[in-house]
Amino acid sequence: MAKILCVLYDDPENGYPQNMIRDDLPELSSYPDGQTLPSPSKIDYTPGQLLGSVTGELGLRKFLEDAGHEFIVTSDKDGPDSVFEKELPDAEIVISQPFWPAYLTADRIGKAKKLKLAITAGIGSDHVDLHAAMKHGVTVAEVTYCNSISVAEHVVMMILSLVRNYIPSYQWVVKGGWNIADCVQRSYDLEGMTVGTVAAGRIGSAVLRRLKPFDVRLHYTDRHRLPADAEKELDLTFHENADSLVRACDVVTINCPLHPETEHLFNDSLIGKMKRGAYLINTARGKICDRDAVVRALESGQLAGYAGDVWYPQPAPKDHPWRTMPNHGMTPHISGSSLSAQNRYAAGTREILERWFEGKPLRSDYLIVDGGKLAGAGAHSYS
Repeated sequence: MAKILCVLYDDPENGYPQNMIRDDLPELSSYPDGQTLPSPSKIDYTPGQLLGSVTGELGLRKFLEDAGHEFIVTSDKDGPDSVFEKELPDAEIVISQPFWPAYLTADRIGKAKKLKLAITAGIGSDHVDLHAAMKHGVTVAEVTYCNSISVAEHVVMMILSLVRNYIPSYQWVVKGGWNIADCVQRSYDLEGMTVGTVAAGRIGSAVLRRLKPFDVRLHYTDRHRLPADAEKELDLTFHENADSLVRACDVVTINCPLHPETEHLFNDSLIGKMKRGAYLINTARGKICDRDAVVRALESGQLAGYAGDVWYPQPAPKDHPWRTMPNHGMTPHISGSSLSAQNRYAAGTREILERWFEGKPLRSDYLIVDGGKLAGAGAHSYS
């Protein structure tokens, strides 16, 4: 029997909710590209429950304990005295989320002698040292596509919030004001602007499709160019690199994975090539942007606004400068953890576990590292 160590974020401050806000969730049959949704043999929760926090346990406890496995769930993940650090050495499987990542560093993987499988309940496995996973024969898997549309919706929301100056306007209402001039002095229409995405995979393409009805000009860059018919359908302009893209755009949204080629891609130099007063959205990974370069660009006016829900490290410390920089629209890492998405990534995590215990191959779509090398979705996304 296996020991499964699961790291999830804390329950709400007012306690775990006893009732759901809605009675049900819309039923989806497949993802936009035809990929089927997670298909475990069954689930032990009601879709729409809060599953991503410690009490929610991804709905896995009954399934795992009925099969005789040991299941440890904690939010305590950082430092040598954390529950995660103490339980890791004899864990066979680790489950974590991008929103509250348990960083599986090379050092931690080296100490985890029994570790065979690292599952990301969500998408984006950069909190796992993939080179170390390959070296030690650890399989890395994630629930590909489970929250891509969730993130795409969040991107569109953030673009509109920045361009229309929504957050300061809302704050005037809360303060009891009616200060129209203060609200509109930084407010524009999105219509007619040029919007570009760095990467046009599942999330980036979904953003482009959702923005098309706003009558904007759409641009993109990606290491894998889209088919000609897709470019024609959305009237897309392709750029060979981010350097070319940012010069043309009023709004830039980052939707690429974090790896050595993209770490600190948006530094002083690249941001300096953007249009003065452009907007930058980052729901990919915090380290794709140079933290202090973003602050400097907002303070100087080079950027009119920055919004995102990804930070480094996560959770962000209270003194992180992105909390207090001007003209920002930051959220905690929530774009991919809506209750709708949680239903899918909890079901996908169970599907992965069921197949693992039955000795069956995991979906190629879910694989990041397998057999000592990048595999499946990982071979497409990472370098």
